[in-house]
Amino acid sequence: MARSPESPAAPRVSPPDLPREFERASPRRSADLLAARLVLEVTADLAHASLEQCTITADADSVDLTGATLIDVDMSDVRIASLRMRDAGIRRVRISGGRIGTLDLSSARIDEVELRDVRIDYLNLGASKAADVEITACSIRTIDMPQAELTRVRFVDTRSDEVDSRGMRATHVDLRGLDASAFLDTNSLRGTTLTSFQVQQLAPVLAAGIGIQVRD
Repeated sequence: MARSPESPAAPRVSPPDLPREFERASPRRSADLLAARLVLEVTADLAHASLEQCTITADADSVDLTGATLIDVDMSDVRIASLRMRDAGIRRVRISGGRIGTLDLSSARIDEVELRDVRIDYLNLGASKAADVEITACSIRTIDMPQAELTRVRFVDTRSDEVDSRGMRATHVDLRGLDASAFLDTNSLRGTTLTSFQVQQLAPVLAAGIGIQVRD
């Protein structure tokens, strides 16, 4: 892939556009919520709901946002065992602080998302289409990105035990701020940017991928 001097381009991420006042609302499936404050507990079914200019706090076992639409949404200091956002449409969403067991963003359409200072056990981006994503100061045990299409995605001061990028298509994806213990498929890192130290660490795997045998 040809690179311009400006590559990798930085994500274009802006904070959620939120009103000054919110109205307390209860979660419900297929809800249509505007300027609402949601406090989620135990389990919350918001599948196929529409949330615009909302704030969310949570201490819950399960939050279901499957197929939902989220525009200008702020989640802060959430504690959620399972946050399902599969097939969701997401634009200008910020998740800051807290702990999430499983964050399922598979097959989601993502535009302008920030994850900051969040501990995540399992982040699933499989088959998602994500543009303008910033992941900062996060600890993510496992990142799955098979078949994902990523554009202008940047990791900053973030660590992960394992990254599965099989079949990923990347454009302006900056991995220099991702301290990953293992990449399961280095062949799919085309279109990403790495530091020279990261490349040195990956050299044996990269060599094996093109059939080079390395022996001292």
